[in-house]
Amino acid sequence: MAQPLKDMINVHSVSVLADGLAAAWPAFPRARFTSQALTGLDGLELKARVTHVSTALHDALPLPYPQAAAYVRESAARLNMWSGWPATEHTAARGLDHLHAAMETLAALTPYATGEFAVRPYLEHHRDDAIKIMYGWAESPDEHLRRLASEGSRPRLPWAGRVGWLMTPGPTLPLLDRLRDDPSEYVRRSVANHVNDLAKDHPQVALELLAGWRAAGGSHVERVLRHAVRGLLRAGHPEALTLVGATPGSGAVDKLSLDSPTVAVGGKLSFTVTVRAGAAGPVLLKYAVRRAGSRRVFHLGQRDASGAGDTFTLRKSHSFRPVTTRDEPPGERELDVIVNGRVAATVPFTLTGSGELRPEGAL
Repeated sequence: MAQPLKDMINVHSVSVLADGLAAAWPAFPRARFTSQALTGLDGLELKARVTHVSTALHDALPLPYPQAAAYVRESAARLNMWSGWPATEHTAARGLDHLHAAMETLAALTPYATGEFAVRPYLEHHRDDAIKIMYGWAESPDEHLRRLASEGSRPRLPWAGRVGWLMTPGPTLPLLDRLRDDPSEYVRRSVANHVNDLAKDHPQVALELLAGWRAAGGSHVERVLRHAVRGLLRAGHPEALTLVGATPGSGAVDKLSLDSPTVAVGGKLSFTVTVRAGAAGPVLLKYAVRRAGSRRVFHLGQRDASGAGDTFTLRKSHSFRPVTTRDEPPGERELDVIVNGRVAATVPFTLTGSGELRPEGAL
């Protein structure tokens, strides 16, 4: 079983952070910091651990923020993601009255421990000045800093608080234009994720932006475009389908069969589907699992048809393994197969409790 992420903030990560600060500032109270950071740590979840260690760091650096920030910057190259995350949190919490020192500190830390979460308060409280600094980051020779310009300003950055003005398209578009064909895939993937965020609230703006990028050309535009419209493709948005060369609504399902009409919680629903293309070009296939009040869409596959009538057979197994972030109560379900944005076939099935008896032959 994989180690829980929270356990990565531990004795070792605290020790690495303490060593880094002690090397930068010989007067750093290493033993006191380590003791405070580790006391009560085991009972906390991931983000609470980060905050807890960050608070201990602040108490161990009882200096004016610009001076404390200079020591944090000097320690940066000795840190990594887990030892450095509390240092970025310290920057987020303590430097708001010192924009330039704080942003310089995030720039120093982000090659070792990304500052994407820590930059959010600065975008919230220093909108124009912070985004101007990030425009400069987009020109950096360091791919980590270029990525931070895109990732830190995402409208819907996961695990991060919302910054209201970022939800309106416009201010971050120059960043995306600058980075859309970046030589680093690490940066380009962030740009695509940023546009995917944008598309959730402003699909037309996102589609027009991507169409402009295609017209302008570039070495990587098609891969960025495809990753950026994945949410719109999942939703069956006609213009997004057209943008990737598919014919919206075209195609049909000739046959859809389940291995069993019953699957237990913890098991897998296995099915086979035969699809017939309605036109030449990409055939984008999704499937949805539906119950009352819930519909979740998943990727099934893509096939390229040479013309109408081409057929493709695909097999898929969908897991109903319990996860902490999603409740899957037993009951009636429906499986939809979606071809180029249109539901082309539906079949019912039943999800049973893990201890319930199932018909002979069921998975």
